[in-house]
Amino acid sequence: MIPAKSILLSASKAGKAVPVHALTPDMLPALVKSLSAVQKAWIEANGFKAKPNTHLCIAGNDGSLAMVLYGARTEDDADPFEPGTLSSALPSGDYDLASGFSNPDLVALGWILHSYKFTRYLSSKKTAKSGQGARLVCPDGVDRPGLLARADAVMLGRDLINTPAEDMGPSQLEAAVRDAARQFKAEVTVTKGSVLQKKFPLIHAVGRASDDAPRLLDLRWGPQRAPKVTLVGKGVCFDTGGLDLKSAAGMVLMKKDMGGAAAVLSLASMIMAAQLNVRLRVLIPAVENAVAGNAFRPGDVLASRKGLSVEIGNTDAEGRLVLADALDLADAERPELLIDMATLTGAARVALGPDLPPFYTDDDELAAQLARHSMTSSDPVWRLPFWHRYNDMFSSKIADINNAGTGGFAGSITAALFLKRFVEKARCYVHLDIYGWVPAARPGRPAGGEPQAARALFSLLSERYPGE
Repeated sequence: MIPAKSILLSASKAGKAVPVHALTPDMLPALVKSLSAVQKAWIEANGFKAKPNTHLCIAGNDGSLAMVLYGARTEDDADPFEPGTLSSALPSGDYDLASGFSNPDLVALGWILHSYKFTRYLSSKKTAKSGQGARLVCPDGVDRPGLLARADAVMLGRDLINTPAEDMGPSQLEAAVRDAARQFKAEVTVTKGSVLQKKFPLIHAVGRASDDAPRLLDLRWGPQRAPKVTLVGKGVCFDTGGLDLKSAAGMVLMKKDMGGAAAVLSLASMIMAAQLNVRLRVLIPAVENAVAGNAFRPGDVLASRKGLSVEIGNTDAEGRLVLADALDLADAERPELLIDMATLTGAARVALGPDLPPFYTDDDELAAQLARHSMTSSDPVWRLPFWHRYNDMFSSKIADINNAGTGGFAGSITAALFLKRFVEKARCYVHLDIYGWVPAARPGRPAGGEPQAARALFSLLSERYPGE
């Protein structure tokens, strides 16, 4: 990736930067009056009408680039990241948001995030061709270090998700957690082997068929007496479906099945960089759901850390199994806020599409706050209910609960209900069923991995637990 700090300049460069003016069609005539006859003729010759997301470069008397005119939207639902497309559309150089931008913080963030490229596997020649374009002066009033920290955290999450499973198995995911811990002086504990098998039997069962051993990654940071905020992320580094094997089409994107782990690590990086007043804990069950002679089977009855027995109705419903053991561990500490993030169900995509992850919580006040922050941060989520009448779908004749359920309906809700059975003591619990992927590029969101909801949650936590 291109480092965020190389795209966002300090404000001291503003005097040398090309001004960018955002304007709607009705604002264009007033600006044109202030221009020279040659510049007016150039605008007319190019037919520039300030239509949304169009731009025109205007030269000065000496022939150098004097300004950029950008067509802004007036709709309330305009994407604040959209002006960030200028980062790849403008000639290389330094630019300044001079006027007309209503949300410069998100415009600047979109400018950086639109510049993201995953270049790990490109040859040096191709990498050079995909280098950065236009650089942006940090807008007045915008917290540059905070903005860079958010951008770097998002790009970390993207890199983790975009990396193929060959290079992002449980051991490499552990290395990523340790890297973050070193950067922010956090503590990391890793549980695997016989201890994992005994204390976290569901995590072990799901991951035992892989050559890369399953493990539970546990990061802790922050003052001991600060409010406890615990993040749990699904770290299934590749999901074949197990013995209930996925199709080739269903398996092709399964490197992203650790998107929940990437999202919580992205969120944790934002929290630690901002020094929020929390006692942070991050739990990531890191496994590969592989196929081998010792893979867990449909019909098996597995023990869980909580003590509930689980009948395996489908080995492709493995994410909820590894999360169950991690949630039980997290819940034992009675955190003030417990959040899990997981690429859990295709049903969530059917219901809300790839852009809008559902979230679940019984706390109405928190739900309203999260919905508000998701909109203001341009990181949308949508609330769905813990509809308890569907709990009967998980009934089993031979165990306490079945992992797959019956009926084929309400897949995201029933998965959320399964997880909720492993949370009893946390003061507040939120579950997010994210996609972790952008199927078609949009402003600020290149096609590929995306730690959805991380920025929305960080905005919420910044309000609830501000740093000093």
